Amino acid sequence: MTTTRRTQAQRRAEAEAALLMAAAELIDEQGVRSLTLARVGERAGYSRGLVTHHFGTKQALVARLAHAAQAGFVPGLDGLPPGLDRLLRLIDGYVGQLGRMGVLNRVFLLLWAEAATAPDLAPVFRERGEAFRADLCEELAAGIAEGTVRPDVAPEETATAIFAQLRGLGMQRLVDPGSTDTERLRAHVVEHWRRALIRT
Repeated sequence: MTTTRRTQAQRRAEAEAALLMAAAELIDEQGVRSLTLARVGERAGYSRGLVTHHFGTKQALVARLAHAAQAGFVPGLDGLPPGLDRLLRLIDGYVGQLGRMGVLNRVFLLLWAEAATAPDLAPVFRERGEAFRADLCEELAAGIAEGTVRPDVAPEETATAIFAQLRGLGMQRLVDPGSTDTERLRAHVVEHWRRALIRT
């Protein structure tokens, strides 16, 4: 039996994934203040030097963790053109995913809440929030252009409202997981936005 040797890029990607998961687990179990590069390396089975080599600083590690947690949160959207249909699928998928949050998603919300009082985290989560709102704004603008979204809808303000609702639901699930039946809620939230946005 032959063993295929991993490339340097594959080894790097595997190490980075292991380090990010170790960081997420530490934050999930003990909070962000427990996070150090040394502890991440120890948890993942690597040296602190490798963590520093990959990320440089704790802030850079947290920024990469935030990107990793946010990327692909709602599966099945790749290839869909921007517009109302994709937006409603995003909202539906987002609320649905909140009902089965994994460690990375839970840690993203923990860090997002922490950013309100942590100056070193605030820039990372401002940037992540701006990126999410920009994506929502693009969906709305595309919907207006294609004629499925009412022309009087203000994309930036509406994107901020959708963003606030989704993140607020995420925080509610984080603080009180049993308070919301996300499977029932998702249809209600999607229908609310469909009625609010659709051009009749």
